[in-house]
Formats: sequence, structure tokens, C-alpha cells
Amino acid sequence: MNEPLLRPATSADAVSIARIWYSGWRDGHLGHVPDALLAVRTEESFGVRAAEHVVDPATRTVVAEVEGAVAGFVMVVGDEVEQVYVSSEHRGSGIARSLLAEAERLVAANGHRSAWLAVVAGNVRARRFYERQGWTDEGRFDHTAPHEDGPIPTPAHRYTKPLG
Repeated sequence: MNEPLLRPATSADAVSIARIWYSGWRDGHLGHVPDALLAVRTEESFGVRAAEHVVDPATRTVVAEVEGAVAGFVMVVGDEVEQVYVSSEHRGSGIARSLLAEAERLVAANGHRSAWLAVVAGNVRARRFYERQGWTDEGRFDHTAPHEDGPIPTPAHRYTKPLG
């Protein structure tokens, strides 16, 4: 496989981001989140959210492109690595590591000395990945998953990593 090209996401990437996000979100969250969150995280909702995130100046979205196609993405807001997803056909290829390293660079460029992210408590595969990348599990907390009718408390683990 060719080395992925990391670049800022554009509006043209929103459909690919939504597809990867919806599929990956279901893989890591089904059976681990409240029914209220599952009910509002429809396939359509990921399309709307992806389109909003790629144009939101507060969110830095970077895609990993392989052979002209989006293979994964990361979203950074301030000191939070908000989303990291890789398409199922590219998992295990090192793209997630590249995206996470880029996210860490972006958080540092935002002027922060450490980064944080939330991982759904039951998503053991993701938790192991972050730990292998040097992130520290600071314990469980109720992550407030955003929704237009108000945040939905979701059991998660808070991971942090000092930067630079």
C-alpha cells in the first residue's frame, strides 16, 4: 500500500467522511452506548455532521487519502481529538497511527500542552490502540455526546497525552 497523503478535508470529502464515520461508529459503539444515542446516530445524521465539521472553522478535519480515495479522517477541536476513523478496508495499515500523530500535532499547534479524547467504555479495541500510542486512561466519565435536543450522557474513558 502507498503511504497515505494527509491533507485538510474539503466539502467534497464530506460524503466519504460520513460513510467511514457511520460504519466505524457502529463497529465501536453498538452495544456500548445508551439507546437514546443509538436512536439519533442515524446514517443521515453522520452525513449532516460530516458536512458541518468540514466547514466549521473551530474543527480541524484532516483526511488520509490512499490512491485518490479517502481512507480515514481525524477531527480536532481545541485540545480534543474528537474523532479518529479509518475505513474497514484500511484498518491495520498504519493510517490510524498517522492520523493520530497529525491530531497531536494540530493540538500542539493550537497552543495546548496536552491532548485528550473520549473512548466509549466498551470499545476495547480502540482503547488498546490509544494505549499503544502512549495515551493514558484517566478513568471513566460521562461523555456528553452532542445532539440538537441536548447532550446525551455516554459512559466513556478519558484518555490524555502530554505533547512536545
